[in-house]
Amino acid sequence: MSENEVIQLWKSGLSKNKVAEIYRRRYNQQIKVIRAEVVNRHAGRFISSYEALAVVERVIYKEVVKK
Repeated sequence: MSENEVIQLWKSGLSKNKVAEIYRRRYNQQIKVIRAEVVNRHAGRFISSYEALAVVERVIYKEVVKK
């Protein structure tokens, strides 16, 4: 999920917590797909909702400061 997608969801009226939950689900799903291959079975790590919220808040803060 790119920064533009996060900003777009936030501007559409979703709260930062809901955007963070969507971010966490998409990120963890990508990790599951990567880990499905035997070679990459230990690659990456799942993120918690707290870590996802930190990423989303950073993106939103950058957008607010920019304006």
